[in-house]
Amino acid sequence: MSTLFISDLHLHESRPLITRAFFHFLHHQASKSEALYILGDFFDTWIGDDDDSDLPREVARELFALNQKGITIYFQHGNRDFLLGDDYAHKSGMVLLPESHVIDLYGTPTLLLHGDTLCTADKDYQQFRNTVRNPQWQQQILAQPLNARRALAAQLREKSQSINSMKAEDIMDVTPADVIDQMEKAQVTRLIHGHTHRPARHPLVINNKPAERIVLGDWHSHGWCIKADQNNCDLINWPI
Repeated sequence: MSTLFISDLHLHESRPLITRAFFHFLHHQASKSEALYILGDFFDTWIGDDDDSDLPREVARELFALNQKGITIYFQHGNRDFLLGDDYAHKSGMVLLPESHVIDLYGTPTLLLHGDTLCTADKDYQQFRNTVRNPQWQQQILAQPLNARRALAAQLREKSQSINSMKAEDIMDVTPADVIDQMEKAQVTRLIHGHTHRPARHPLVINNKPAERIVLGDWHSHGWCIKADQNNCDLINWPI
């Protein structure tokens, strides 16, 4: 059996092809695994667990069906879907993870992150992140009517795309020193994350031991996942 990792699907009503590709992945790949880890930015926006639109319901139904087959599904919040809560996780058969989580992946201690906390050179984003991760701010947003939240999500989505298009590429990538620091603190030799949309494998040395950072890709023209088992840990992609 294997364990699969995905991130940055950015599911949205405007991208039905990606949703169909994800459902195909569930039926033909995830259904043969023992666990699926979703490492954030699964949805492009999340306005609350009470969202009554079709896409969240359809995704929850497919995930729950996978879980009913005995496959454990874990979810880690990203910078787009940080408001996803216990209600939706329960409907989907998912287990919510903290923003930094260590697992024993077939004998290798592995740190799981969405990846945005590693991009410390992007000061504006980190300030925004501190604001939206504040429980009081989140309560105020979730108390608003659905239509108001939809409008706010659309506004933030458009603003994010505009701002990111003007940022230097290196600012939006991870800070190498922070990668080393977090891996040393977690006492791991492998880090898996997404967020940067720069799929790659990076060899490292942590505490004088060989180590690796594996970056998942975003689902756009290709689907991406990491497939790990007792013998291998592979970064895989396929055309959508």
